[in-house]
Amino acid sequence: MAIVEDTAGAPVKRRAIWGWMLFDWASQPFHTLLITFIFARYFTTQVAPDPVSAQESWSLMLTVSGLAIALSAPVLGAIADATGPRKPWIAVFSAMAIVGAAYLWTAQAGVPDNVLIILIAFGIMLFGIEFAAVFNNAVMPDLVPREQLGRLSGNGWALGYLGGTVSLFIVLLLMVEDTPGSGKTLIGMAPIFGLDTVERGGERATGPLTALWYLVFVLPFFLFTPDTPRRKPVQGAVKKGLSELFNTIKNLPKTPSLFAYLGSSMFYRDALNGLFTFGGLYAGGVLQWEALQLGLFGILAAITGAIGALIGGRFDDKRGPKTVIRISIITLIVVCCLIVTTDRTTFLLMPIEDTGGAFTPPDILFYVCGALIGAAGGSLQAASRTLMADQAEDGNMTEAFGLYALSGKATTFLAPFLIFIATAATDSQRLGIVPLIFLFAIGLFLLSYVREQKIEAVQRAG
Repeated sequence: MAIVEDTAGAPVKRRAIWGWMLFDWASQPFHTLLITFIFARYFTTQVAPDPVSAQESWSLMLTVSGLAIALSAPVLGAIADATGPRKPWIAVFSAMAIVGAAYLWTAQAGVPDNVLIILIAFGIMLFGIEFAAVFNNAVMPDLVPREQLGRLSGNGWALGYLGGTVSLFIVLLLMVEDTPGSGKTLIGMAPIFGLDTVERGGERATGPLTALWYLVFVLPFFLFTPDTPRRKPVQGAVKKGLSELFNTIKNLPKTPSLFAYLGSSMFYRDALNGLFTFGGLYAGGVLQWEALQLGLFGILAAITGAIGALIGGRFDDKRGPKTVIRISIITLIVVCCLIVTTDRTTFLLMPIEDTGGAFTPPDILFYVCGALIGAAGGSLQAASRTLMADQAEDGNMTEAFGLYALSGKATTFLAPFLIFIATAATDSQRLGIVPLIFLFAIGLFLLSYVREQKIEAVQRAG
């Protein structure tokens, strides 16, 4: 059973690694069901009083949550590194995520008085699951040697994508009404557990389902994955952690590789999030896709994301995470170029006739782009986690992933704002995503200044 030793020399068993990877499986429905595909759309179309106020309130909630995460993550990470164990922190933030998600059941359609409390619950959930992920990521380097980190991270991301896909299938096939008024799911049956389609029970139940899913599948992590031993009492650790964080930030220019990587990941992750966020809007607005086509697009992207994370993780171990990130960014730049040169009457800048079918050349191209977005996005996110572990000092791993979370949230407004400016300036939804190409390009440029320090040391030792 034992396959590797942790930092203390104790054997790390296969079940410990599976416990860590199952965190990704457990947490992915928060993103797939609640943030991206099901609940967010339900809130904006059914719960809020009108689309304009829905977009305003939803954006404000995401902004406030993102700022809270960005400002808190490095601080709490530094404190956690000083005290030692990470599981207590993960348990607290997991409880926040579970309670917030479960409360979404109360989001009744057409009850505007519920909007504020639902937004607060969603923000608490988002805060909790993001922080649980920060601390879980910091556990990763303790489980396997440096030369196996890429595969471990890739396997975790792949398992997460698979979990998101399975949960989405469950909701679409068993819980949510296929077409308004039909009372049937996608496979022609009444929603399970007597979920009332008039009261939109299927959409509301995604909150409790996500909470229960997480509660069940995160248990192996707490039961089998080893934790860091306690180092100092919490009282003294707060001062020490904050002092070390201040010194880390102050000395970032003196660590050019880490500094460049935080900047690089800030831009390319912002562009990737923009691609995820606006991909559905683009398909609906430019290609006039219906909900079923968007659902198939999402499932395709999730499946190829799992495949991309698996392949990328293995390539990461052989060639290093920087190469994987570079290839992924270039792929995403090509995808953006394909998208901006195609709409219902244009295919790669060539005029075509809109035949009105479901699988015209623009439709097929966008499905291909969706598959590439999933594959490149999966490998990019998995390799990014590995490269962050490579840049961090062993004793400050949680603090480093806190800074990583900060860099990921610091400019979350940038992609949406640039898309807004480009769309308004060109009066074209298709040309509105051009700024994503430049964000990816900036990330690619800054990546050239990043050194794979620990993998270079392993290669020198070998």
